[in-house]
Amino acid sequence: MRRSAAGASAPAPQTAAAGADFPRSAPAAAPAETPAGPPAGPPVAAAPRQQLQTEFPFELPRGYVDDSGTVHRDGVMRLSTARDELIPLRDVRVQENPAYLSVVLLGRVITRLGTLTMVHDGIVENMFASDLAFLQDFYRQINAEGHTRAAVQCPHCTEPFEVELGGSRLGES
Repeated sequence: MRRSAAGASAPAPQTAAAGADFPRSAPAAAPAETPAGPPAGPPVAAAPRQQLQTEFPFELPRGYVDDSGTVHRDGVMRLSTARDELIPLRDVRVQENPAYLSVVLLGRVITRLGTLTMVHDGIVENMFASDLAFLQDFYRQINAEGHTRAAVQCPHCTEPFEVELGGSRLGES
């Protein structure tokens, strides 16, 4: 107790100047502060948390053929960020040919393809057209269309169902 009292009395003058909440949050990991933490914690823990899926597996219709002749078909694409969509706009190849945007963008969001150690726009530009079309559609599905439906429950019969929140493309309603 003396150790706690001495530790609490030393930081108190500093915290009065810096803010009263800081010392409480700093020693929160200490067992003595644990009882104060749970009252705020249970509402968060009691509410069901949904896990956001950020990576999606896919299988290419034909597959990418590397220099050694190996075909790579299975891969993983992650959700796109605003940065992923903005950075390619500065690329000279995209400025000269806007159709190249999807190649650069897909090179950023495909995290795995078969046994390749790295996926980049050079790999995407050497894919078969059918695989490129598949990946463009898959990108739209997981980044735009995948977020326009919501699970709801009928207030009268409590039957669950899904509703479309907006249009099938960004900007549509």
